[in-house]
Amino acid sequence: MSIQLPAWGLALIALTPVACARERPSRSSGNELAPRGEMAPLSSSAGCSDEDLQRSARQTLQGLATYYHDSLAGNPTASGEPYDPDRLSAAHRTLPFGTRLRVTRTDSATSSVVCVTVNDRGPFAGRKRVLDVSRRAAEQLGMIAAGVVEVRIDVL
Repeated sequence: MSIQLPAWGLALIALTPVACARERPSRSSGNELAPRGEMAPLSSSAGCSDEDLQRSARQTLQGLATYYHDSLAGNPTASGEPYDPDRLSAAHRTLPFGTRLRVTRTDSATSSVVCVTVNDRGPFAGRKRVLDVSRRAAEQLGMIAAGVVEVRIDVL
């Protein structure tokens, strides 16, 4: 038994922005996390080395951040890596893969900081949204309940 989809259904599937694999640079081995299964201790500056925290930014961006839904776990990112909700990673429209970012939540009384590595393209939900972060980064930023939060992004 075969299932036939209308032409618009096939087009919709082909255009779904789960991963945009146009650009495949070399993979970065400098991810800040311990091997899968070993979680780094949670802190107010998760994934940030002392050098990351003291480093001056090459560029600063501001806007809204969202996070990846858990259902995307295992799907390929634009860099070719599978999305892992336990890694501190992010999607940005234009920054090169492997770029380190210091992300600071700016819309709450207590500022949370997390350092992530760009490994995907997005967000595509609107121009005010500048970053999609992994589930673990979202937890560190305290944005799970809110879903969308204001952030400052320092490109390191």
